[in-house]
Amino acid sequence: MTEELTVGRLVNTHGIRGEIKILSHTDFPEVRFAPGNKLLLIPADGSPKFEVTIESAREHKGMYIAKLKGYTNINEIEKYKGSLLKVPSDNLVELPENEYYFHQIVGCEVYTDEDASQPLGTITEILQPGANDVWVVKPKKGQDILIPVINDVVLDVDIAAKKITVHLMEGLLP
Repeated sequence: MTEELTVGRLVNTHGIRGEIKILSHTDFPEVRFAPGNKLLLIPADGSPKFEVTIESAREHKGMYIAKLKGYTNINEIEKYKGSLLKVPSDNLVELPENEYYFHQIVGCEVYTDEDASQPLGTITEILQPGANDVWVVKPKKGQDILIPVINDVVLDVDIAAKKITVHLMEGLLP
């Protein structure tokens, strides 16, 4: 069974002709909400998921207003408010070299270049404070370690082995 990744959430209706506002959860909304693209709709009420096709979409005030094929009025689409839009994980947009999806990084073991035998901890979260991402590493004991995702610190990322090697600059350890 393929894992599914959330690309958006249906937050409200728009007008009376069956359009819906989507809060995007993807870095590639122009790909995910392009006309003709197929997405899985996971109803908020727990009913079975089903496939929908984007007929049209446009950005509006930080959200996307989309028309789904087959839905022509507000009454047909209103019941799906709160539902999620997903894609199978094998339908990922290709990333440039040395860029990774969050789900590929979270759960990786982190090792230092000084001691490759003992893991520093496991990445539990990714923060996005501004200039660069920050990985939150949970050690076996003690407080979380914050690792800035910069070239001087992150030396090697092996997604297949779920192993990341970092160079600890002075002041990174609590």
